[in-house]
Amino acid sequence: MEPDVLIAEDSRVRVRAGMISLAVAVVLLGAKYQAYLLTGSTAILSDALESIVNVVAAVFGLGGLIFAGRPADRNHPYGHGKIEFFSAAFEGGLIAFAAVVIIYEVVLSLLRGGEVRQLESGLLIVLAAGLVNLVLGWYLVRTGRTHASLTLVADGQHVLSDFYTSAGIVVGLLLVRVTGVPWLDPLVAAVVALNLMWTGFRLVRHAAGGLLDEEDTRLLNRLLDVLRGHVGQGVIRIHHLRAIRSGRFHHVDAHLVVPEFWSVDQAHELAEDLARQVIKEVGVEGELVFHTDPCHRAYCAMCDLEDCLVRREPFRARPLLTLEEAVRPDMP
Repeated sequence: MEPDVLIAEDSRVRVRAGMISLAVAVVLLGAKYQAYLLTGSTAILSDALESIVNVVAAVFGLGGLIFAGRPADRNHPYGHGKIEFFSAAFEGGLIAFAAVVIIYEVVLSLLRGGEVRQLESGLLIVLAAGLVNLVLGWYLVRTGRTHASLTLVADGQHVLSDFYTSAGIVVGLLLVRVTGVPWLDPLVAAVVALNLMWTGFRLVRHAAGGLLDEEDTRLLNRLLDVLRGHVGQGVIRIHHLRAIRSGRFHHVDAHLVVPEFWSVDQAHELAEDLARQVIKEVGVEGELVFHTDPCHRAYCAMCDLEDCLVRREPFRARPLLTLEEAVRPDMP
């Protein structure tokens, strides 16, 4: 299958997952609000407020997925994938805002007092909604990781946190029913709010790292594992290795040390062939650009190139290329 066809199909899969997330979020919002009307529980209200966040985030996320699927153009040469980081940051901010609103409701509930009613019906609704979120969250995270979509992964992790929230609420309300202590209800809601605060912070932190092109050590190590296998016979050393990500697209560049007596054509051909091989072996969508540096006969002891006429000293050994050396901007 052609690469363009694969990319289009991949985009369709991600958008379909986003639409499923939105549809389920709307249904569960209605169910949880009904559970709150039946019970008057502050804990269930906190779950319903989080569901409002789910709906808004799903709408924003779906728009982000559609925009991110657009091909690169003159104004966006690396594609539109960065929008997914904005989407994840927006969702994280909404989650944190929901936590603040829940804490406000907790304070009001403790000051006013209140009686929880029809617990059985409310518990059944919350339990069913939680199980639906468990399945949906697993599906979104799995699809997001398979198709390299931060929006889907963030949405899935949020939905999974919603499942744990619902589970905690069920346990808390069961305790209210067994003990007859009404203040346990707002206490459970407060715990839910703290969990949401942490979830929102993690999402915003991860999204900020992507927007600021924070070093992806895992990706660099994958690249390094492949590059190590190609060092030798002309590929003397590699340094200034960098990588950024825009959605599924990865842009990688590095400096390639080659024999100083090679022609421009020879060095260029080696760099182009090596770039294609590395991208294929690493298994990412993107490009690798090499800048070639002449060796200046500074690497003779670690260069195993045969029939070198400018060698200053014999080849001894080729040290293992480490990540610290590979990312160093200057030549060793």
